[in-house]
Amino acid sequence: MIELKDITKIYITGEEKLYALNHVNLSIAAKEYVCVIGPSGSGKSTLMNIIGCLDTPTEGEYILDGTEIRQYTEDQLAEIRSSKIGFVFQSFNLIPKLTAAENVELPLIYQNIARGERKERVHEALVKVGLEDRADHSPAELSGGQQQRIAIARALVTRPSLILADEATGNLDSKTTEDILELFRQLHEQGNTIVFITHNDAIASQAPRRVRILDGRLTEG
Repeated sequence: MIELKDITKIYITGEEKLYALNHVNLSIAAKEYVCVIGPSGSGKSTLMNIIGCLDTPTEGEYILDGTEIRQYTEDQLAEIRSSKIGFVFQSFNLIPKLTAAENVELPLIYQNIARGERKERVHEALVKVGLEDRADHSPAELSGGQQQRIAIARALVTRPSLILADEATGNLDSKTTEDILELFRQLHEQGNTIVFITHNDAIASQAPRRVRILDGRLTEG
């Protein structure tokens, strides 16, 4: 599903070149669950942005589902981000004025999905994260763990082939973290491809496959 070939990302600051990613090679098969682990500044967020089609490499090839990303237009990349990839972030990014269900529904509105189908898919996503009874609650009425579950439901509602989670447990306590990790395990068992990015070894150890990143370079294990 994902193939990174000799990916390099360079940022220029004055006369200095900063290698955020340095000749990275990575293959991820469909339905895999891979954890990318590394400290702050290691390049893991840059890697996620490239995998998620939010950024492009300076050098190298990124092949997603058999097609090199550079062949897509900006509009096509936007379509891939909205339909093929589900994003889960550390900060939840829920809209305070909307209910849980309305937050989950938002990506479907952007896709012009019919109202009836939107309602069905929102309910389906909320059931998957165990919060169908909180559909009418605002984010302020939910705990941190519940807000992250709503954010995960929002990522799932478009039925993406890939879920990208960037420090998805970073703002949660240890018990809630375990609950969210269990949810990701269940999603993996249901056939979802998951790339989970973290700085935490204990979290990474629970993933079937681990990839380490340091100074923009990848190593397995």
